[in-house]
Amino acid sequence: MADQTLMIVKPDAVAKNAIGQIVARVEGDGFVVRQLRMMHLSREQAEEFYDVHKERPFYGELVDFMTSGPAVPMVLERADAVPHLREFIGPTNSNEAPAGTIRGDFGTDVQCNAVHASDSSENAAREIAFFFGE
Repeated sequence: MADQTLMIVKPDAVAKNAIGQIVARVEGDGFVVRQLRMMHLSREQAEEFYDVHKERPFYGELVDFMTSGPAVPMVLERADAVPHLREFIGPTNSNEAPAGTIRGDFGTDVQCNAVHASDSSENAAREIAFFFGE
């Protein structure tokens, strides 16, 4: 049974022209891209999407970063999509991510970490609906 998850190629990786390399890696790992689009998040969209972090000290910087340039949200599908993608991309802090992971190879720190990935099946469903509708 295939599951779906959301991954966003963040503005730092888009600026590095790494979209194709990142998509190729996830496809090479057995994910199927079901939906994909490029968009420049508005401040309101970024604030709504990251509302779960509203009380955290990094919230304002995160919203600024996610609105700094285009991003590429996509729906990915495979068995155990959420946990597998989280493992595949590496830890949130790119400085702790091993070489060979997306964050290890394309990220530079905890914020400019190349990609966002849903952290649970429930959040994946909510995040997919946010970008692509029901």
